[in-house]
Amino acid sequence: MEQKLKHIIISNFQTEKGFSYSKIPLSYQVFGQELGTSPVILVNHALTGNSEITGKNGWWNPIVGTEKSIDLNKFTVLIFNIPGNGFDQFYIPNYKDFTLKDIAKLFQKGLEELQIDELHSIIGGSIGGALTWELAFSFSKVKNIVSIASDWKTTNWLKANLHIQEILLESDEKPLQKARKHAMNFYRNPDSYKVKFENTKNAEVLDWLDFHGEKLSERFDLRAYKLVNHLLGTIEVFPNEKEFISKAKELNSSIHIVGIDSDLLFPASENREIFLNLKSIKENVFYHEISSPHGHDAFLIEHDQVANIIQQIL
Repeated sequence: MEQKLKHIIISNFQTEKGFSYSKIPLSYQVFGQELGTSPVILVNHALTGNSEITGKNGWWNPIVGTEKSIDLNKFTVLIFNIPGNGFDQFYIPNYKDFTLKDIAKLFQKGLEELQIDELHSIIGGSIGGALTWELAFSFSKVKNIVSIASDWKTTNWLKANLHIQEILLESDEKPLQKARKHAMNFYRNPDSYKVKFENTKNAEVLDWLDFHGEKLSERFDLRAYKLVNHLLGTIEVFPNEKEFISKAKELNSSIHIVGIDSDLLFPASENREIFLNLKSIKENVFYHEISSPHGHDAFLIEHDQVANIIQQIL
Protein backbone atom coordinates (compact mmCIF):
# COMPACT_ATOMS: atom_id res chain seq x y z
CA MET A 1 0.00 0.00 0.00
CA GLU A 2 2.89 2.35 0.67
CA GLN A 3 5.56 3.00 -1.95
CA LYS A 4 9.07 4.32 -1.62
CA LEU A 5 10.12 7.70 -2.92
CA LYS A 6 10.29 7.73 -6.71
CA HIS A 7 11.73 10.29 -9.10
CA ILE A 8 10.96 11.91 -12.43
CA ILE A 9 13.52 14.12 -14.17
CA ILE A 10 12.00 17.20 -15.79
CA SER A 11 14.32 18.32 -18.59
CA ASN A 12 14.82 21.75 -20.17
CA PHE A 13 12.48 23.64 -17.88
CA GLN A 14 12.09 27.39 -18.21
CA THR A 15 10.65 29.36 -15.32
CA GLU A 16 8.07 32.13 -15.57
CA LYS A 17 10.90 34.62 -15.02
CA GLY A 18 12.85 33.19 -17.97
CA PHE A 19 15.49 31.15 -16.12
CA SER A 20 16.48 27.85 -17.74
CA TYR A 21 17.16 24.58 -15.89
CA SER A 22 18.46 21.58 -17.80
CA LYS A 23 17.21 19.14 -15.15
CA ILE A 24 14.88 19.35 -12.17
CA PRO A 25 14.16 16.22 -10.13
CA LEU A 26 10.51 15.78 -9.16
CA SER A 27 10.03 13.20 -6.42
CA TYR A 28 6.75 11.59 -5.45
CA GLN A 29 5.07 8.77 -3.58
CA VAL A 30 1.99 6.71 -4.37
CA PHE A 31 -0.26 5.18 -1.71
CA GLY A 32 -3.21 2.83 -1.96
CA GLN A 33 -4.06 1.23 -5.27
CA GLU A 34 -1.54 1.03 -8.11
CA LEU A 35 -1.55 3.76 -10.70
CA GLY A 36 -3.95 2.94 -13.50
CA THR A 37 -6.19 0.67 -11.41
CA SER A 38 -8.43 3.15 -9.56
CA PRO A 39 -9.36 6.85 -9.40
CA VAL A 40 -6.40 9.10 -8.60
CA ILE A 41 -6.43 11.75 -5.88
CA LEU A 42 -3.57 14.24 -6.02
CA VAL A 43 -2.77 15.75 -2.63
CA ASN A 44 -0.56 18.85 -2.40
CA HIS A 45 1.40 19.16 0.84
CA ALA A 46 1.64 22.25 3.03
CA LEU A 47 4.60 24.56 3.70
CA THR A 48 6.96 22.24 5.58
CA GLY A 49 5.20 19.04 4.51
CA ASN A 50 6.34 16.37 2.10
CA SER A 51 5.13 13.36 0.13
CA GLU A 52 4.90 11.10 3.20
CA ILE A 53 1.21 11.73 3.75
CA THR A 54 0.48 8.43 5.50
CA GLY A 55 2.37 5.55 7.07
CA LYS A 56 4.92 5.58 9.88
CA ASN A 57 5.67 9.31 9.65
CA GLY A 58 2.56 10.34 7.77
CA TRP A 59 1.45 13.93 8.42
CA TRP A 60 -2.22 13.22 7.53
CA ASN A 61 -2.61 9.72 8.93
CA PRO A 62 -6.07 10.36 10.45
CA ILE A 63 -7.40 11.34 7.00
CA VAL A 64 -5.57 9.03 4.57
CA GLY A 65 -5.57 5.26 5.04
CA THR A 66 -7.54 2.05 4.77
CA GLU A 67 -11.24 2.77 5.41
CA LYS A 68 -10.49 6.41 6.27
CA SER A 69 -11.91 9.49 4.53
CA ILE A 70 -9.43 9.12 1.70
CA ASP A 71 -9.76 5.35 1.52
CA LEU A 72 -6.69 3.58 0.20
CA ASN A 73 -8.87 0.59 -0.65
CA LYS A 74 -10.70 2.73 -3.19
CA PHE A 75 -8.26 5.34 -4.40
CA THR A 76 -4.73 5.87 -5.65
CA VAL A 77 -3.20 8.76 -3.71
CA LEU A 78 -0.37 10.59 -5.46
CA ILE A 79 1.69 13.30 -3.80
CA PHE A 80 4.63 15.21 -5.28
CA ASN A 81 7.28 17.00 -3.26
CA ILE A 82 7.69 20.68 -4.04
CA PRO A 83 11.12 20.60 -5.76
CA GLY A 84 13.63 22.09 -3.37
CA ASN A 85 11.79 21.15 -0.16
CA GLY A 86 14.74 18.87 0.65
CA PHE A 87 12.77 15.67 1.33
CA ASP A 88 14.67 14.07 -1.55
CA GLN A 89 17.90 15.95 -0.66
CA PHE A 90 17.42 18.35 -3.57
CA TYR A 91 17.67 22.10 -2.97
CA ILE A 92 17.43 25.14 -5.24
CA PRO A 93 20.14 27.72 -4.48
CA ASN A 94 18.57 30.42 -6.68
CA TYR A 95 15.10 29.86 -5.29
CA LYS A 96 13.85 33.29 -6.35
CA ASP A 97 14.04 32.07 -9.96
CA PHE A 98 10.77 30.22 -9.25
CA THR A 99 7.16 31.12 -8.58
CA LEU A 100 4.33 28.89 -7.42
CA LYS A 101 3.07 28.79 -11.00
CA ASP A 102 6.37 27.09 -11.94
CA ILE A 103 5.79 24.43 -9.28
CA ALA A 104 2.31 23.78 -10.69
CA LYS A 105 3.81 23.39 -14.17
CA LEU A 106 6.36 20.91 -12.82
CA PHE A 107 3.54 18.93 -11.18
CA GLN A 108 1.63 18.94 -14.45
CA LYS A 109 4.68 17.63 -16.30
CA GLY A 110 4.93 14.92 -13.65
CA LEU A 111 1.31 13.93 -14.29
CA GLU A 112 2.03 13.76 -18.00
CA GLU A 113 5.11 11.60 -17.39
CA LEU A 114 3.00 9.22 -15.29
CA GLN A 115 0.40 9.18 -18.09
CA ILE A 116 -2.33 10.49 -15.83
CA ASP A 117 -4.86 12.42 -17.90
CA GLU A 118 -7.72 12.46 -15.40
CA LEU A 119 -7.93 13.06 -11.66
CA HIS A 120 -10.76 12.27 -9.28
CA SER A 121 -9.75 15.11 -6.95
CA ILE A 122 -7.00 17.59 -6.23
CA ILE A 123 -6.77 18.40 -2.52
CA GLY A 124 -4.37 20.78 -0.79
CA GLY A 125 -4.02 22.88 2.33
CA SER A 126 -2.23 26.20 2.77
CA ILE A 127 0.39 26.53 0.00
CA GLY A 128 -0.88 23.16 -1.20
CA GLY A 129 -4.31 24.74 -1.57
CA ALA A 130 -2.83 27.50 -3.70
CA LEU A 131 -1.21 24.83 -5.88
CA THR A 132 -4.62 23.20 -6.11
CA TRP A 133 -6.05 26.43 -7.53
CA GLU A 134 -3.19 26.64 -10.04
CA LEU A 135 -3.70 23.06 -11.23
CA ALA A 136 -7.47 23.52 -11.42
CA PHE A 137 -6.97 25.83 -14.39
CA SER A 138 -4.14 23.94 -16.10
CA PHE A 139 -5.30 20.32 -15.74
CA SER A 140 -8.75 20.10 -17.29
CA LYS A 141 -10.07 16.67 -16.31
CA VAL A 142 -10.66 16.91 -12.55
CA LYS A 143 -13.87 15.96 -10.75
CA ASN A 144 -13.25 17.84 -7.48
CA ILE A 145 -11.11 20.83 -6.57
CA VAL A 146 -10.62 21.04 -2.79
CA SER A 147 -8.73 24.07 -1.48
CA ILE A 148 -8.27 24.13 2.31
CA ALA A 149 -7.24 27.24 4.27
CA SER A 150 -5.79 28.91 1.21
CA ASP A 151 -6.35 31.44 -1.56
CA TRP A 152 -5.76 31.98 -5.29
CA LYS A 153 -3.67 35.07 -4.52
CA THR A 154 -1.12 36.39 -2.02
CA THR A 155 -2.92 39.04 0.02
CA ASN A 156 -1.18 42.15 1.35
CA TRP A 157 -1.54 40.75 4.90
CA LEU A 158 0.27 37.58 3.86
CA LYS A 159 2.99 39.54 2.05
CA ALA A 160 3.63 41.59 5.18
CA ASN A 161 4.14 38.49 7.33
CA LEU A 162 6.31 36.82 4.71
CA HIS A 163 8.50 39.92 4.54
CA ILE A 164 9.17 39.63 8.27
CA GLN A 165 9.88 35.92 7.76
CA GLU A 166 12.43 36.77 5.08
CA ILE A 167 14.19 39.27 7.36
CA LEU A 168 14.43 36.63 10.11
CA LEU A 169 15.66 34.00 7.63
CA GLU A 170 18.56 36.29 6.68
CA SER A 171 19.70 36.78 10.27
CA ASP A 172 23.06 35.39 11.38
CA GLU A 173 22.06 33.37 14.43
CA LYS A 174 19.47 30.55 14.27
CA PRO A 175 17.50 32.08 11.38
CA LEU A 176 15.18 29.14 10.81
CA GLN A 177 14.33 28.87 14.51
CA LYS A 178 13.55 32.59 14.68
CA ALA A 179 11.35 32.47 11.59
CA ARG A 180 9.45 29.45 12.85
CA LYS A 181 8.75 31.06 16.22
CA HIS A 182 7.35 34.12 14.49
CA ALA A 183 5.33 31.92 12.10
CA MET A 184 3.64 30.10 14.99
CA ASN A 185 1.92 33.38 15.84
CA PHE A 186 -0.02 33.40 12.57
CA TYR A 187 -0.36 29.61 12.25
CA ARG A 188 -2.25 29.81 15.56
CA ASN A 189 -4.11 32.76 17.13
CA PRO A 190 -4.83 34.36 20.54
CA ASP A 191 -7.64 31.90 21.34
CA SER A 192 -5.36 28.98 20.59
CA TYR A 193 -2.78 30.33 23.04
CA LYS A 194 -5.49 30.86 25.63
CA VAL A 195 -6.78 27.29 25.32
CA LYS A 196 -3.31 25.79 25.38
CA PHE A 197 -1.70 27.89 28.12
CA GLU A 198 -4.53 28.92 30.41
CA ASN A 199 -3.42 28.73 34.04
CA THR A 200 0.23 28.32 33.07
CA LYS A 201 3.23 30.58 33.50
CA ASN A 202 4.49 32.81 30.70
CA ALA A 203 7.73 30.85 30.58
CA GLU A 204 5.83 27.82 29.28
CA VAL A 205 4.64 29.80 26.26
CA LEU A 206 8.20 30.81 25.44
CA ASP A 207 9.45 27.26 25.98
CA TRP A 208 6.77 26.04 23.55
CA LEU A 209 7.88 28.52 20.90
CA ASP A 210 11.53 27.55 21.41
CA PHE A 211 10.56 23.90 21.09
CA HIS A 212 8.85 24.45 17.72
CA GLY A 213 11.79 26.43 16.42
CA GLU A 214 14.28 23.72 17.36
CA LYS A 215 12.02 20.89 16.24
CA LEU A 216 11.67 22.31 12.72
CA SER A 217 15.41 22.94 12.44
CA GLU A 218 16.00 19.24 13.12
CA ARG A 219 13.86 18.05 10.20
CA PHE A 220 13.88 20.95 7.75
CA ASP A 221 16.68 22.79 5.98
CA LEU A 222 17.10 26.56 5.93
CA ARG A 223 17.46 26.46 2.13
CA ALA A 224 14.12 24.72 1.83
CA TYR A 225 12.38 27.11 4.21
CA LYS A 226 13.63 30.12 2.26
CA LEU A 227 12.22 28.58 -0.91
CA VAL A 228 8.75 27.76 0.39
CA ASN A 229 8.48 31.10 2.20
CA HIS A 230 9.29 32.81 -1.10
CA LEU A 231 6.79 30.66 -3.04
CA LEU A 232 4.02 31.52 -0.61
CA GLY A 233 4.52 35.14 -1.61
CA THR A 234 4.10 34.40 -5.33
CA ILE A 235 0.52 33.07 -5.37
CA GLU A 236 -1.08 34.61 -8.45
CA VAL A 237 -3.31 32.19 -10.32
CA PHE A 238 -4.61 35.20 -12.30
CA PRO A 239 -3.62 38.88 -12.23
CA ASN A 240 -6.99 40.03 -10.90
CA GLU A 241 -10.29 38.79 -9.49
CA LYS A 242 -12.28 39.55 -12.62
CA GLU A 243 -10.14 37.19 -14.69
CA PHE A 244 -10.16 34.54 -11.93
CA ILE A 245 -13.98 34.54 -11.80
CA SER A 246 -14.28 34.54 -15.59
CA LYS A 247 -11.97 31.52 -16.00
CA ALA A 248 -13.52 29.66 -13.05
CA LYS A 249 -16.89 29.82 -14.79
CA GLU A 250 -15.44 27.62 -17.54
CA LEU A 251 -14.29 24.86 -15.16
CA ASN A 252 -16.26 21.61 -15.19
CA SER A 253 -14.88 20.60 -11.80
CA SER A 254 -16.85 20.91 -8.60
CA ILE A 255 -15.10 23.45 -6.39
CA HIS A 256 -14.95 22.97 -2.62
CA ILE A 257 -13.54 25.81 -0.54
CA VAL A 258 -12.71 24.94 3.06
CA GLY A 259 -12.13 27.80 5.49
CA ILE A 260 -11.13 27.85 9.15
CA ASP A 261 -13.10 30.26 11.33
CA SER A 262 -10.02 31.26 13.36
CA ASP A 263 -7.43 31.33 10.54
CA LEU A 264 -5.21 34.43 10.63
CA LEU A 265 -3.04 33.47 7.64
CA PHE A 266 -5.88 32.85 5.15
CA PRO A 267 -8.92 34.35 6.91
CA ALA A 268 -12.26 32.58 6.55
CA SER A 269 -13.77 35.91 5.45
CA GLU A 270 -11.57 35.79 2.33
CA ASN A 271 -12.61 32.19 1.64
CA ARG A 272 -16.29 33.05 2.08
CA GLU A 273 -15.91 35.97 -0.32
CA ILE A 274 -14.31 33.73 -2.94
CA PHE A 275 -17.16 31.25 -2.51
CA LEU A 276 -19.89 33.89 -2.86
CA ASN A 277 -18.27 35.38 -5.95
CA LEU A 278 -17.92 31.96 -7.58
CA LYS A 279 -21.38 30.81 -6.53
CA SER A 280 -22.90 33.76 -8.37
CA ILE A 281 -21.62 32.44 -11.71
CA LYS A 282 -21.25 28.69 -11.15
CA GLU A 283 -23.57 26.11 -9.58
CA ASN A 284 -21.19 23.39 -8.40
CA VAL A 285 -19.32 25.51 -5.86
CA PHE A 286 -19.46 24.63 -2.16
CA TYR A 287 -18.18 26.14 1.08
CA HIS A 288 -17.21 24.20 4.20
CA GLU A 289 -15.83 25.61 7.43
CA ILE A 290 -13.72 24.10 10.20
CA SER A 291 -14.57 25.49 13.63
CA SER A 292 -11.53 25.62 15.86
CA PRO A 293 -9.60 27.87 18.25
CA HIS A 294 -6.34 26.68 16.70
CA GLY A 295 -6.08 28.98 13.70
CA HIS A 296 -4.46 28.06 10.39
CA ASP A 297 -3.04 24.79 11.73
CA ALA A 298 -6.57 23.50 12.42
CA PHE A 299 -6.59 21.49 9.17
CA LEU A 300 -3.72 19.47 10.69
CA ILE A 301 -5.31 19.32 14.17
CA GLU A 302 -9.12 19.04 13.82
CA HIS A 303 -8.98 15.60 12.25
CA ASP A 304 -12.62 14.64 12.82
CA GLN A 305 -13.96 17.78 11.18
CA VAL A 306 -11.56 17.52 8.25
CA ALA A 307 -12.37 13.83 7.82
CA ASN A 308 -16.11 14.54 7.77
CA ILE A 309 -15.74 17.30 5.18
CA ILE A 310 -13.56 15.24 2.87
CA GLN A 311 -15.80 12.21 3.27
CA GLN A 312 -18.80 14.31 2.18
CA ILE A 313 -16.92 15.52 -0.86
CA LEU A 314 -15.61 12.14 -1.94
